[in-house]
Amino acid sequence: MAPETPGLHHVTAIAGDPQRNADFYVDTLGLRLVKRTVNHDDPGTYHLYFGDGEGTPGTNITFFPWTDEGRPGQFGAGQTKTTAYRVPPASIDYWRDRLESRNVAVDREERFGETVLRFEDPDGIELELVATEGATDATPWTEGPVPTEHQLRGFHGVTLAVDSVDATAAVLTDVLGYDLEDEADGRRRYRAAAGGPGSTVDLVETDLGRGRMGVGTVHHVAFTVESVEEQEAWREVFADHGLSPTEVIDRKYFQSIYVREPGGVLVEMATTGPGFAVDEDPAELGSELVLPERLEDERERIEAQLPSFEGPTVDAGD
Repeated sequence: MAPETPGLHHVTAIAGDPQRNADFYVDTLGLRLVKRTVNHDDPGTYHLYFGDGEGTPGTNITFFPWTDEGRPGQFGAGQTKTTAYRVPPASIDYWRDRLESRNVAVDREERFGETVLRFEDPDGIELELVATEGATDATPWTEGPVPTEHQLRGFHGVTLAVDSVDATAAVLTDVLGYDLEDEADGRRRYRAAAGGPGSTVDLVETDLGRGRMGVGTVHHVAFTVESVEEQEAWREVFADHGLSPTEVIDRKYFQSIYVREPGGVLVEMATTGPGFAVDEDPAELGSELVLPERLEDERERIEAQLPSFEGPTVDAGD
């Protein structure tokens, strides 16, 4: 029997300046910096994780900051167009006012019966807040700048842009266990059969050419795997559908496999554990640079390579 995913685990994108990135996601959006580490495959680059009060899977957006001199990305087919978070319906006006007060341009629309606020982060990555009722696995960050009743409640879903939806749709339905839920205005909505929060994936077609990875684009989308034991089953399922998954890779906070689906989107399957408290006290998450054990002997050299970053600035009076 094929395994099932309940939905998103995290989304990883490429930012420019790490200070500007952290200030926006913490001070403006109210997410917590839950991990300050490096890209395990490129230790001269930070890897910053922003999530709920505990960094619960399904709440984390992560970034590789390439600094302002990094190559700008170009949006196109085979990329994530939008990352959407859930908010309580009663919080929509709060968020519109909060964003506009920070000179963030906001568009409001109705989609599939839900109110959506659409805007961009400082690097041009498109985000949405979707008014959604229902349970959430998110843990409030009681010390954050946003009142707990208005905080983001984990992912709603992602919108993937491809040149033709059929091949990507087949991966969603035949491999990941998603079902087609609705279709309108050139958008198909799929939902994980075993899902809850973060369980939606929308597909849209674009006539743009293949996108180019760089600052302002999403690097990959990760879906949740409940256990390490499931990873080999996932590898078999992907291979049976003509795809080429990687071996299982230890990312310290979770175990991962990667595969590129036919539309060009890089997909990760990441386990729920061991989690971010494996190398930091939960109360101190994100406060210091932590490295995987294999890189500890190179700490001095790595820290010298990394760009200046003091940690997020939070308006104490907000």
